[in-house]
Amino acid sequence: MPKILIIEDEAAIRRVLVKILSEENDTYELHEAEDGLLGIEKIKNDDFDLVLCDIKMPKMDGVEVLEASKIAKPETPIVMISGHGDLDTAVQTMRLGAFDYISKPPDLNRLLNTVRNALDKKDLVVQNKILKTKVSKNYEMIGESSAISNIKEIIDKVAPTEARVLITGGNGTGKELVAHWLHQKSDRAKGPMIEVNCAAIPSELIESELFGHVKGAFTSANKDRAGKFETANGGTIFLDEIGDMSLSAQAKVLRALQENKVQRVGSDKDIKVDVRVVAATNKDLKKEIEEGRFREDLYHRLAVILIPVPSLNDRREDIPLLIDYFSDKIAAEHGTVKKTFSGKAISLLQDYDWTGNIRELRNVVERLIILSNTEVTESDVKLYATK
Repeated sequence: MPKILIIEDEAAIRRVLVKILSEENDTYELHEAEDGLLGIEKIKNDDFDLVLCDIKMPKMDGVEVLEASKIAKPETPIVMISGHGDLDTAVQTMRLGAFDYISKPPDLNRLLNTVRNALDKKDLVVQNKILKTKVSKNYEMIGESSAISNIKEIIDKVAPTEARVLITGGNGTGKELVAHWLHQKSDRAKGPMIEVNCAAIPSELIESELFGHVKGAFTSANKDRAGKFETANGGTIFLDEIGDMSLSAQAKVLRALQENKVQRVGSDKDIKVDVRVVAATNKDLKKEIEEGRFREDLYHRLAVILIPVPSLNDRREDIPLLIDYFSDKIAAEHGTVKKTFSGKAISLLQDYDWTGNIRELRNVVERLIILSNTEVTESDVKLYATK
């Protein structure tokens, strides 16, 4: 039920507005305030889907109400009600963030169209906020341990900002999931998420991969090619295993971070880029710095926010949830009925030394599901979950 607040000092105008809106839609929940001071108190203490606000009022005028409302409830649309002599002020309120303004006496069609449009906008804002809190099922972070809960809290705080993030942790711990959560909960979620595995690209090709090249820059450069930084423009670039990047490539990444510019290999032309950089590594970068394999200045540029991802051995209480999650996914992938794990089988798996972390657990769960009968038992684990 849309909740609408009418802030208007003239009782006759309030009655007209209430009558028009009630006849238009009897599900509107209508509230009234006879001056600006009472209006802003109601805005602060309640959640309205729309505010209709007069400009000239005692105690606090409409402009002051608008400014205070934009601080207290920035997502609430406000439509200003202007008298004949208030049109210049009404235009000014649009610059301050008012949704629209209507003149006195209110024209029926204009008023109703404005109210519908404002409520539609509020619905859209709310839906977008809900979507931002959701992450694709492909990148769910499963677990209720304090370590995972802490990571989720950090992501919720950091994702809406432009801060660069360095994710650390062993192989298979889920660093990529953290990167995807950061992107999908950010204001860049509609932009691209470009992943680069720095360890998988030969050192002689990493600069071309990241920054692109022009035709003729090297033997196999048959045409101009955009790099990953350009492709990620407006979104996020995820530099996985950045500890394996060559020093020359590190220098160019540093320049890209400092100046928001890149140069394609073989060109001296600057290309402006707008990307958020999220990096990950399974190496101790401070040790790499000491041994001359990683640039300290780049480290400090990347590690504005550090998110260490724990090993599976450090979050064993999450293993039953992970087993259930993987069992669902594997059953769906294979088109079979989900198999259950006995309590003793789960306890035994919780006691294992998971050197390969979550990736290893997933493989073991799949193996057990394929090789066991209707239920995965303790004996199945002892027989098939070989290390």
